Amino acid sequence: MSAGDETTLADIRQRIDSLDAQIMALISDRAACAQEVARIKREADAQAEFYRPEREAQVLRRIHQSNPGPLDSEEMTRLFREIMSACLALEQQLSVAFLGPEGTFTQAAALKHFGHSVRTVAMSAIDEVFREVESGTAHYGVVPIENSTEGVVTHTLDRFMQSPLSICGEVELRIHHHLLSAERDLAQVERVYSHQQSLAQCREWLDARLGHAERVAVSSNAEAARRSAREPGTAAIASEAAAELYGLGVLSANIEDSPDNTTRFLVIGPRSSGPSGHDKTTLLLSARNRPGSLFALLSPFANNDVSLTRIESRPSQCVNWEYVFFIDIVGHTAEAPVSKALDELREAAELVKVLGSYPKAVL
Repeated sequence: MSAGDETTLADIRQRIDSLDAQIMALISDRAACAQEVARIKREADAQAEFYRPEREAQVLRRIHQSNPGPLDSEEMTRLFREIMSACLALEQQLSVAFLGPEGTFTQAAALKHFGHSVRTVAMSAIDEVFREVESGTAHYGVVPIENSTEGVVTHTLDRFMQSPLSICGEVELRIHHHLLSAERDLAQVERVYSHQQSLAQCREWLDARLGHAERVAVSSNAEAARRSAREPGTAAIASEAAAELYGLGVLSANIEDSPDNTTRFLVIGPRSSGPSGHDKTTLLLSARNRPGSLFALLSPFANNDVSLTRIESRPSQCVNWEYVFFIDIVGHTAEAPVSKALDELREAAELVKVLGSYPKAVL
């Protein structure tokens, strides 16, 4: 390296040091603003809410759209997510229940949505996540709702039939499955543990590479990793985070059959979000038992130019062969087209329950 290059490198490092000091000062100013917001809110209302999903979605969407580079927009948004999370913790540290144990994709979704300054609480079942939030022990919960290849998570849908909680956010997480084991060779693996959906998402790979191995479904991928760490001759399908947490090696990475494998998660809380400008609404509907009843449920959306993005049917759990419908639509209940469609729907349907209006996933 020439003397000129060394001088240039020293100049750049000095510039970086100066920028780091500026960044730290600006983050500190932002944190001070968050503390001032907390003071104003507490003086106005002792029970004030500090987490505003719609406001955070607006900020993150603006960052994502206006990023000048060279960092890509996803990375820039992730950095701001963590800054916002740390600032919110100065106002109120949130506790977030998730489908555990530690190291599940649901925990990864919770941290992607809320940032790492929240306290995550592992629960052993989807029902327990709902109960933890319903009791007020946790501020929010995160539960899986559907996978791009394996479809809907029925346990989550069924729980909404009884729960008073609202959907206040969604998270989309790109899923990479890894084969984890304490063994060093595929030939030594006699049993594979994983959640039933993950086994299904890796079926073709398992057929081709581990056709001899027994497949055992367990409650979560993290539980699969925990078992494999204790049992010789076994492997688990789980995340890289689970490998680190349970001290396993990665025998094979990215074994999912679909390269676009994505799971959608819902954030549940005591109330819906305000409008962010880019929202969804989820509805629980049941139809009157008469000809054309399903058409009557769908017509109000077409009449008011409201787009449907998903419809699922589930047994009503009240009368045999009667069903309820879960429908996702584009828009917020505060918007006129959605409000008009709901008014028409209430005249045609047996049951109309708004499960929540919430910001669309930013990325």
